[in-house]
Amino acid sequence: MDAYETINDILVNLFNEIWKLEEEAIITDEFKDITNNDMHIIEAIGLSGKSTMSAVARKLGITAGSLTTAVNSLVNKKYVTRKRSEEDRRVVFISLTEKGRKAYEHHKEYHRQMTNAVIEKLDENEIPVLLKTLNGLSDFFRGYQKKI
Repeated sequence: MDAYETINDILVNLFNEIWKLEEEAIITDEFKDITNNDMHIIEAIGLSGKSTMSAVARKLGITAGSLTTAVNSLVNKKYVTRKRSEEDRRVVFISLTEKGRKAYEHHKEYHRQMTNAVIEKLDENEIPVLLKTLNGLSDFFRGYQKKI
């Protein structure tokens, strides 16, 4: 295979492997009642306690309606709480419960391990090259998303 085919093969397989392996790694017995998508919603809500439904929907690039469905499920499973603003009843704040914070930290630890596994294999001169490469890939996806 030439460089183009090799890079293409690695990227396609890597994205599929990351998604599958992440699900296997983060959906443990303790968190078996949620999906990988749920875990990413928990991650987007974060630990600030000041997230709004509209801000999280924007961050995830989904509609408020789609987020509402997912948050309803997470509220029922005791990962998330929801509260309307006293000043503006249209604004809905969502935050993580203790169970949700544990799931958030569990997911964060998986990402830390994944990132360290890459960094540990590089010397200090290779890290800027990786950053430049990943930024280029990120720019492509952001630009492509705007086209559709």
